[in-house]
Amino acid sequence: MAILEQVQADTRAAMKAGERDRVGALRLVASSLQQAAKDGDEDEVAVLRRERKRRLEAADAFRAGGSDERAAAEESEAEMIQAYLPAEMSDEELSGLVDAGIAEAGATGPQEIGKVMGVVMPKVDGRADGKRVSEAVRARLA
Repeated sequence: MAILEQVQADTRAAMKAGERDRVGALRLVASSLQQAAKDGDEDEVAVLRRERKRRLEAADAFRAGGSDERAAAEESEAEMIQAYLPAEMSDEELSGLVDAGIAEAGATGPQEIGKVMGVVMPKVDGRADGKRVSEAVRARLA
């Protein structure tokens, strides 16, 4: 089942259960997925990661502004979105991919991070955040 179909099914279940906040959040996610599909972006995982990142950034902004209640709501939505994402890659698995990427790219120093990222990111296949991969590559090449 595609992620969009799962989100829509969960929206219907939340409506039947009377979970208004969850319904609203799921509708926003479904809308983002539908818009991406309409625009030709078939990568549902990337859309979910982007939406999750937006929620976490909003939570930080609300918390900085002194609105802890709204920050908690945004974090709750981010956790709900996380449930639809594939399992994160372990540190050991990421480390192995980074080592293989460095060897494949023939990188020798920090100036070649971009080369290694170009090799590693397609292999990560959405199971690790780009920032996390970049930090691992940077640490390995330093």
